[in-house]
Amino acid sequence: MARPSVTPRGLAVARGDEPADLLITGGRVFVSSTRSWLETSLAIADGCIVGWGDREALETVDVGGAALTPAFVDAHMHLESTKLWVDEFVRAVLPHGTTAVAADPHEIANVFGIPGVAALIAAAGDLPFHFGVCASSCVPASPFESAGAELSHTDVADLLDGHGAIGVAEVMNFPGVISGDPEMLARIATAGSRRVDGHAPGLRGQQLDAYLAAGVESDHECTMLDEATEKRMKGMWVFIRQGSASKNLDDLIPMVLEGGTDLIAFCTDDREPDTLRSVGHINDCCRRAVAAGVSTEDALIMASTNPALYHGFTHLGSLAPGYQADILAFDDLGSWQPTTVWQRGRVVATRGEITPGLIEDTPAPEWMKSSIHLETALDAADFALAAPEGDAKVIGVVGGSLTTAHLTMDVDDAANDVARIACVERHRETGRVGLGYVSGFGIERGAIASTVAHDAHNCMAIGHRGPSGPAEMAAAVNRLREIGGGQVVVLDGEVLAEVRLPIGGLMSDRLAGEVAAELDTLVEAGRTLGITIEAPFMQLSFLGLSVLPQLRITDRGLVDVDRFELTSLAAGD
Repeated sequence: MARPSVTPRGLAVARGDEPADLLITGGRVFVSSTRSWLETSLAIADGCIVGWGDREALETVDVGGAALTPAFVDAHMHLESTKLWVDEFVRAVLPHGTTAVAADPHEIANVFGIPGVAALIAAAGDLPFHFGVCASSCVPASPFESAGAELSHTDVADLLDGHGAIGVAEVMNFPGVISGDPEMLARIATAGSRRVDGHAPGLRGQQLDAYLAAGVESDHECTMLDEATEKRMKGMWVFIRQGSASKNLDDLIPMVLEGGTDLIAFCTDDREPDTLRSVGHINDCCRRAVAAGVSTEDALIMASTNPALYHGFTHLGSLAPGYQADILAFDDLGSWQPTTVWQRGRVVATRGEITPGLIEDTPAPEWMKSSIHLETALDAADFALAAPEGDAKVIGVVGGSLTTAHLTMDVDDAANDVARIACVERHRETGRVGLGYVSGFGIERGAIASTVAHDAHNCMAIGHRGPSGPAEMAAAVNRLREIGGGQVVVLDGEVLAEVRLPIGGLMSDRLAGEVAAELDTLVEAGRTLGITIEAPFMQLSFLGLSVLPQLRITDRGLVDVDRFELTSLAAGD
């Protein structure tokens, strides 16, 4: 895809025939093509960089020796995981230097289908930000999940050709692709010349060969160095993920130290507002990479140039003439906190604060706030589960990873860390409740529940294994029914803390700082139940995603992802 040309006036400014709108002087400009630094001025006209060097300008800004770099691009993320609507998300990340993302809206698509995606695209349209929205390819993610909508290959084509999607979003049903399922192959084919993102945790060898041969081009699910290395050697782009729950940068960054930055970019995938507030966004990935031994220049390439290159954002990722003027100034580059952020040549953030009045509110449509369809309240009987004779299959959760272990243990043995887990279908009033066991949370009393539950986003609940556990779980899910979705902590039937997420049961309609503070309170309330795992609600939200190894729970029951089938709770079956 060719880079768009500048305006006729911009061309005149480039020639020196007219004054620039803005001249940024006194900076050290990062030259991405040579990974070098150049002391020069940047001339900007009509939102684009039109030349290097001093010239006449209507406004001149001297940055006093600051480092000037391209703004950051997130190679893969889900807006819904930030729990913020699009306007508030932009307010949250612009001060950290991110001016563009490749967003997969499959969370909202699982709840509302194409109308939900269209509403997101419409809300993002006039913001000072580049939202590249991908066409969600797996809604639902697998046949074991019960979503609020289903998208076929014709729907994927509609998102691409009718709604301006930039490519096909992560193809999660990798078993279907590998086996040659005609519908999955048809969804990939809709991309044409556009990118096809992947989702292939642990995939290697001949199965990886087949997945790549089918047309998939990237993966953000690598957790092990040898896995990521094989994928890159076979030509697959590897997006190094640093989210709130799954943090893979430290494990994968040796690949960059040994083999450079080719086919690698940073992504956040699922990053919550408390993480955004405390450590930042893509700038946090840069900070961590440099701390691990990566050069500043290589970090900048993976944070800007490479993701722009992959996604066809041909106007971004460089400060060369002809590129959009998305520029970061760092008084102290080592801090990775930009002093000034320009988007299309306009200052959008200064010293960590968004420019006042820059972003108008673009509220979500009211119809998106009615998505919890549970006809009647639940009771303890809905969550009652008799332990099988002998050992049971237990979902094993480990902090810092989204991959679970397939455990077998005696769930009645008090020495074992075991809790009850449930998935309640909330879209179509079917009354289905999948029940099972989970280990790794450390919960000793009460219950927690969430309507954020990738990817079908049914109600997930975890309760202690004692006799009162089912009643606690019922109280937690009933509270979500009352408030229209969100996340909650319950003890003795009383709500200790909650975060209301009325937009599709996924996102808040309030300020990022308020949501982040409530999330902190929510997690602290969970600690009073004995929960020890980091980011417990993010971990919980992925336990229904039936395309991540090894065991998951959906409203249809326990899923053995490795065998890609529903399975019983008894260890011997």
